[in-house]
Amino acid sequence: MTDSPDLATATLLEAALVKDRDAGSMQRQLHDRLKRAILDGSLAPGSRLPGSRALAEALSISRNTVTATYEHLAAEGYVQPDRQGTRVTELSSPALLAPTALTALSTRSARAGKPATATPPTALRLARIQSSAPRAEMDAALRPGMPSLSHFPAAAWRRALDRAIRNASPATLGYGDPLGELPLRAAIARHLAIARGVRCEPHQVVIAEGAQEAISLCVRLLSNPGDTGWVEDPGYRGAKAAMHAGDLRIVPLRVDAEGLCVSEHDWHKHPPRLIYTTPSHQYPAGSVLSIARRLALIAQARHHGAWIIEDDYDSEFRHNGEPIGAMQGLVAQSPVLYVGTFSKTMFPSLRLGFVVLPEQLMAAVRVPLEEMLRGGHRHEQLAMADFIESGQFSRHLGRMRRLYRDRQQALRLALGKHLKVPHEIDGGHCGLHLTVRLPQRFDDRRIAAEALRHRIAPSALSGFAMQPTASDNGLVLGYGNTPAELFEPLVKRLSQLARAAERA
Repeated sequence: MTDSPDLATATLLEAALVKDRDAGSMQRQLHDRLKRAILDGSLAPGSRLPGSRALAEALSISRNTVTATYEHLAAEGYVQPDRQGTRVTELSSPALLAPTALTALSTRSARAGKPATATPPTALRLARIQSSAPRAEMDAALRPGMPSLSHFPAAAWRRALDRAIRNASPATLGYGDPLGELPLRAAIARHLAIARGVRCEPHQVVIAEGAQEAISLCVRLLSNPGDTGWVEDPGYRGAKAAMHAGDLRIVPLRVDAEGLCVSEHDWHKHPPRLIYTTPSHQYPAGSVLSIARRLALIAQARHHGAWIIEDDYDSEFRHNGEPIGAMQGLVAQSPVLYVGTFSKTMFPSLRLGFVVLPEQLMAAVRVPLEEMLRGGHRHEQLAMADFIESGQFSRHLGRMRRLYRDRQQALRLALGKHLKVPHEIDGGHCGLHLTVRLPQRFDDRRIAAEALRHRIAPSALSGFAMQPTASDNGLVLGYGNTPAELFEPLVKRLSQLARAAERA
């Protein structure tokens, strides 16, 4: 311990405090300077700080400023006042580790034969969540999963928001029902019964921040670390990320023209706890899970005590014939958790999705859900309920179905006319994307990466597969947010990139 404040004074006087709004108040500058000196060791533990009067005179600042700074540091625990003055607290361990110390630690680890890490350790499960595609700008052409933002009725939505705020009481500024606003849950239940054939009551609907959070919620509610989850292969990457985050053992199952392929051998070899599927419009291949496979999957799930997560992400946009009904409504008390989202039918930044839980689950999960969740986005939820009940939602869906049907047809024509490499088109007549399968000699990841340089954002089909096969090579093309008049030049560019990416 040192009683001399000379060194401390010298440290504090290295540079004058400045009267500059950007530099902060005198008190803030002095506080930051003292804190840094304590943390980097310039002011040793036990050293005595200058008296408030002396320091104020030396720095040409108010004594009250010094006194207030010392009191603030004492409240934070950096210094401790006593009868002799103010001393630097004896810290049990360094508050910060300087970069030089980190470098030394890395060097010592290398000498000891241990791997040197440039990043701090994280949960082991995060290593299993890998990015399989470069990030594209939101407005890039042919990006999958994006609805037409320019055709959204923003004025009608603004009026719904205004009504929600105007008619709501001040209480809506507080936390709401953890499961979501009841008017929205009731509106969703009524809409799903008519449009999707879903069997549910409002109390079974849980509002989430998009389909991704809804899937993650299903994983948290119904699985334990080490359980097995089945996913479609190729399939939605977000479902795999949710299962990895839940420490599940993921088993990829192939899809064909009738959707998810499940054999009796699969049930016996690796029986699942959760099964993720997109039965009405498989993502990204576009097939529809046949009624025979749907009923067999439900029956086997019941027999084995498994739960099915049905992701009905874009089936509102069926372009040929009547919509394919939801699997959830096929039989009463089915072991199906129905997941939906407004990201495709409204706009992605709304961040509103939902999950319909089976009635037989509600008694077991109600209390945990109330503890796990916090009600929020209340005005947006009330506005969404108004948007549905007023008929605006149905009218918007009708307009978008016609727009997306025309855009899909235009994209098919452009592909047939201008894609000058062998290809097959998948994707059915639904949703917001088409999948173009290419011979394996055309490197789909290279094509997608090169396309990004031209602000074109197709996804490589192989990036959706955990166990890629020769058929998992191609491009997933989104047409929702790209005007039809751009398809021909865009496809011409993709054709050039495909030929350039052909393997020798």
